[in-house]
Amino acid sequence: MARGVNKVILVGNLGADPEMKYTPSGTPICTFRLATSETFKDRDGNQQERTEWHRVVAWSKLAEICGQYLAKGRQVYVEGSIRTRSWDDQDGNKRFMTEIVARDVQFLGGGAGGGSGAGGGGDFGGPPPLGDDDIPF
Repeated sequence: MARGVNKVILVGNLGADPEMKYTPSGTPICTFRLATSETFKDRDGNQQERTEWHRVVAWSKLAEICGQYLAKGRQVYVEGSIRTRSWDDQDGNKRFMTEIVARDVQFLGGGAGGGSGAGGGGDFGGPPPLGDDDIPF
């Protein structure tokens, strides 16, 4: 059987400062919202813009780097995979969340922190195996 491919590449801007959390065992987790925009012409030839928001999660060392250097407005390159997780809310309803699990984050120019150049990145192995009790959100 052939292996599947689950790879996402995004370049966008942070919509808010990143949020740092830690599992009960102390593993760092950094989450941030990333906006990607595209422009296109509608049927009438008018220029339109569409913005898509993505929830990005970085783990371990990459999470620490993102938490330290990212800020609202900063442009970043994110490479990772799509993950959907589910849980039951307080009322017993099944909830789903789709997020990008970052494997590489490169800091681009513009936004808070300014400047250009790269930072962070590398393959930090993704999330460690966790039980439901370890997820802090």
